[in-house]
Amino acid sequence: MTSQSIKQFSFIGLFVLCLTGFIGPALSLLLGLAFTLIFANPYLSLSNQASKWLLKLAVIGLGFNVDFNDVLEVGRSSFVLTIVSITAIIGLGEILGQLFKVNKNTSVLLSFGTAICGGSAIAAMAPVIKAKQHEIAVSLAIVFLLNGLALLIFPAIGHYFQLNQEQFAIWAALAIHDTSSVVATASTYGPIAVGIATTIKLTRAMWIIPYTALAGVFWKSEEKASIPLFIVGFLLAALINTYLPEYSTFWQFGYAGAKHVLYACLFLVGSSVSLTMLKQTGWRPLAMATLLWGIVSSVILLLIIDGVIN
Repeated sequence: MTSQSIKQFSFIGLFVLCLTGFIGPALSLLLGLAFTLIFANPYLSLSNQASKWLLKLAVIGLGFNVDFNDVLEVGRSSFVLTIVSITAIIGLGEILGQLFKVNKNTSVLLSFGTAICGGSAIAAMAPVIKAKQHEIAVSLAIVFLLNGLALLIFPAIGHYFQLNQEQFAIWAALAIHDTSSVVATASTYGPIAVGIATTIKLTRAMWIIPYTALAGVFWKSEEKASIPLFIVGFLLAALINTYLPEYSTFWQFGYAGAKHVLYACLFLVGSSVSLTMLKQTGWRPLAMATLLWGIVSSVILLLIIDGVIN
């Protein structure tokens, strides 16, 4: 057996191990990251594509553990908070982008990704502002790095401040970029946190459309954004779970399977990091995005502890 074959066999074995659920979300991510930095990912292109589809599948499945009425309530109760927070984050990002002299498009993508939902928001905004491929790549790489950091440090901070599951879920959903990382981080804190965090994050993600439409006016762009289909799938799963309770055994099976798929997805996400990706980010956009994220996370945490956000 050649060294390449051993590498391929080991990669598949670790993927299957994460899929079983015996490996938690943080460790799954770290395993993927360690493997690709030490040995290089033998299926880089395939794992990049697979992680995107598996994430969407996992998010849809998680909807089978959510009450649709809770989704409506979250959307209604957080309407003002969502508008104010998204607008404030984008505005702060603009200021920091100028301070660090970051490319305009990259600054907008990082701000938008921080404000709403990471990679999905960046992908939606990119064609509207006519972002170049390297600007998109840098933004996604930075958001990914910060997602991984959040997965490792947020639970520890939450326990230090003695946040309950609901408080932690709110903090994770508002402060962590991508849906996958929000769900994975919440899952390390408790089952109640997962449901609340997922609902809040996906409700927030629906604001992609109005904000990209507004950006299109300023950039005079004809590109239109649409709600990602996996969000529609999540809502449908929640609807089914709520109004067909007699089949709850099947829905819980789907939910459990979704969590396993999510852990395997995190392994693939970690394995997609490369030294080239880390080098191409540059210190200015990384510093700008990290400071923006640090301010947003800290302010939201303080507001939750003080009871302003609940």
